[in-house]
Amino acid sequence: MTKERKAEIIAAYARDGKDTGSPEVQIALLTERINHLTEHLKENKQDNHSRRGLMQLVGKRKGLLKYLKDTNLEGYRALIEKLGIRK
Repeated sequence: MTKERKAEIIAAYARDGKDTGSPEVQIALLTERINHLTEHLKENKQDNHSRRGLMQLVGKRKGLLKYLKDTNLEGYRALIEKLGIRK
């Protein structure tokens, strides 16, 4: 992920100008990395090191989503709709 792409994601999901640590931003960044690794693994099926990293990212995102769901249900619903996860 390039610096420019990361800045775009942060700007799109941040609560205010300097927000980089809110759950929404973290989930959006993790989703971008997960999508990138998923595409990589479609071409490189035996890359088990990357597969393990992908599973760790998915677990981290799952924990953040659970936290967001418990603290801000409307924000959670809006985020999963915007990111297109959890159909």
